[in-house]
Amino acid sequence: MGFDLMTSFAASLLEHYRRVWSAGLEKVPFEEGPIGDLPADFAVMACAPRESRAMWTYATLCMSQPTDAEPIELHLFSRSRADQLAELLVAMAHYHRTGSPLGLNHSVNFGRPWLPNSNCDHGLISLPYLDGPKLEWAEIESRPVRFLWVIPITTEEVAFKRDKGVQALEERFEEAHVAYTDPFRPSVV
Repeated sequence: MGFDLMTSFAASLLEHYRRVWSAGLEKVPFEEGPIGDLPADFAVMACAPRESRAMWTYATLCMSQPTDAEPIELHLFSRSRADQLAELLVAMAHYHRTGSPLGLNHSVNFGRPWLPNSNCDHGLISLPYLDGPKLEWAEIESRPVRFLWVIPITTEEVAFKRDKGVQALEERFEEAHVAYTDPFRPSVV
């Protein structure tokens, strides 16, 4: 996997991903930006498409730590391999660890398009609807860890969420049959 030394916490998180996704994961090489401020065992992992899921999955590993009050890990999806998504997960992990803790229904500003030329420049931290409760919660070293999905959204959708609420935005997603992995999808508002 590319780790010189993996903590038991990291190994348990990785095993949870492998068990739920029935697939192997590989470490995405990324050493830029504020990664030095993150825990030594932090990494971004990639899971290739497979028979049960025709998209790439990128996930944090050790964004949370065993001593955190509310440990969380984040993941997002992409139609194709896009290792530049590691930068977004590193930035979110950095903000979570050094700024304000992130959680369910929070919005994050990516500071750039999710993928090149995408209208989606923010993320909505959501329940992992595609994987459900089997991914959402895991008991890791006697601590509940929550695994949440980052859905790329537009600036207009962030404003709508602030004005009308998360449930109203999610209803719009359902009505529009949003293709969550389409970087060029139109805004639902």
